[in-house]
Amino acid sequence: MKIGNREFDVTNRTYIMGILNVTPDSFSDGGKWNTMDHALKHAEAMIADGADILDVGGESTRPGHTPVSAEEEAARVVPVIEALRKHFDVPISVDTYKGSVADVAVQAGADLVNDVWGLKYDPEMAGVIAKHDAACCLMHNKANTEYNNFLIDMLAETQECVNIARKAGIKDERIILDPGVGFGKTYEMNLETMNHLELFQHLGFPVLLGTSRKSMIGLALDLPVDQRVEGTIATSVIGVMKGCAFIRVHDVKENKRAVLMTEAILGRNIK
Repeated sequence: MKIGNREFDVTNRTYIMGILNVTPDSFSDGGKWNTMDHALKHAEAMIADGADILDVGGESTRPGHTPVSAEEEAARVVPVIEALRKHFDVPISVDTYKGSVADVAVQAGADLVNDVWGLKYDPEMAGVIAKHDAACCLMHNKANTEYNNFLIDMLAETQECVNIARKAGIKDERIILDPGVGFGKTYEMNLETMNHLELFQHLGFPVLLGTSRKSMIGLALDLPVDQRVEGTIATSVIGVMKGCAFIRVHDVKENKRAVLMTEAILGRNIK
């Protein structure tokens, strides 16, 4: 799979997407990187630690977050994306569910659109992605936790995202899927998702796993958000073993090492 100027071996390898939140209120690191200087320094550090992609977000999607306008979100992410493109040679993702933000972000240099609503929030989003021939990550999400059969329904609802993408003209080779741990799921459902990640392989697309510091880990270990690195690493290892192509994390160095060690045990070529 090609994202930006880089080819990713999504069948045999697992890559790290480093989280760069330029928001004042993200659940884990709100306000830490929302100045240009801090954002660039953090990006440089994540690349040095092994990040393969940088995911820039301008609006928190944590539970109870305060929505921001598309204009404000764009004002946060576009200058950062432009600066990242100028200073670093690494694929850039924009974390947004708004088509207008995705449009200007891709024009500014973003290579991938990471939509936490899987094209189901903004009817314009799929067309924007198709117009630019951008890569996209489509996450399973819903406004409630009501299912008839959780795993079957989750896969079917994710397939709906794929159908929207295809109808808009997004090519299959531009699509990544995210099971959406922490979104539209109870604690028990999140654990069940982790335990059955391999089911997503049946949909036929690379899978991105995003569990970093999330409440599932906090609840399992009874730990605050700033003490969830080890729990995140455990989920990353499971993600590698179950075939995930991308792992989206805050703590790049620690998770990168865990991914490489797991790949070595599995006999994958990591050189």
